[in-house]
Amino acid sequence: MIAIGLVLWLVALAVTLLVPALHEGDRSWWPWGCVAGFVLGSIGLAYVRRGRGNAHDAG
Repeated sequence: MIAIGLVLWLVALAVTLLVPALHEGDRSWWPWGCVAGFVLGSIGLAYVRRGRGNAHDAG
């Protein structure tokens, strides 16, 4: 599921960069929001893959 979210953030970034109305004026921060979502999702994916995000050993 995390990988799907990462792909969606990349798609959103591509769309905001390709459509000028989505990254000009008051919306100039939108591409950076997509970048932040991708970076934070990547950190979350690395965390889960290392096993610390797994509840298997909890208890």
